[in-house]
Amino acid sequence: MDISHEALVAFSKSWGLFYLIGLMIGVLIYTFRPSNRGKFNRAKQSVLDQDDKPWT
Repeated sequence: MDISHEALVAFSKSWGLFYLIGLMIGVLIYTFRPSNRGKFNRAKQSVLDQDDKPWT
């Protein structure tokens, strides 16, 4: 089975594109799910709750 370099590059580009689009859709679904809203709000507030002073 002899695969040319051009065929391998075309295959890699097309499936890599599908992989990145799928990953982006997965991240967007995870981010905007209503059940994660509380978790993200707690993370947002935890940064503000810490005292801003130098370590001793």
